[in-house]
Amino acid sequence: MKFEQMGRHPIEKDRPLNLIEQINQTFTYLVALKATEWLLDQHPDAGGFRLAPGATMALPFDIMSVEPCLVNAETFAATHPGSNRKLAKDLAKLSASSARFRYAFFYAPNFPAGRVERLEAVTGVEVHCVDF
Repeated sequence: MKFEQMGRHPIEKDRPLNLIEQINQTFTYLVALKATEWLLDQHPDAGGFRLAPGATMALPFDIMSVEPCLVNAETFAATHPGSNRKLAKDLAKLSASSARFRYAFFYAPNFPAGRVERLEAVTGVEVHCVDF
């Protein structure tokens, strides 16, 4: 499951992946979609959002408002927000953003949905846990 390409990318169907990476990519997209749903409600002036979760070259951030410099967000799914220092890396990336609103969204089991202020290690970047 981890070493053989027996799965597929959730969006690029012709791109084979190992099953574990397929699960990771699928949940990354689900987090981005839930985060965007929340952002659309909170920022109706954003003009919509562009999404490229996990695509380091497609957009500078996983989610960006169409309105320039208004909203930037990073997204991920993990067993815990501290796993692989993913949250710390996303917060560092967002700290360099000039967007007026900056967010880190994640999904992890056993975390209640909503804002998680105790994880907000960078001033001006909100951290939210999404739920499915």
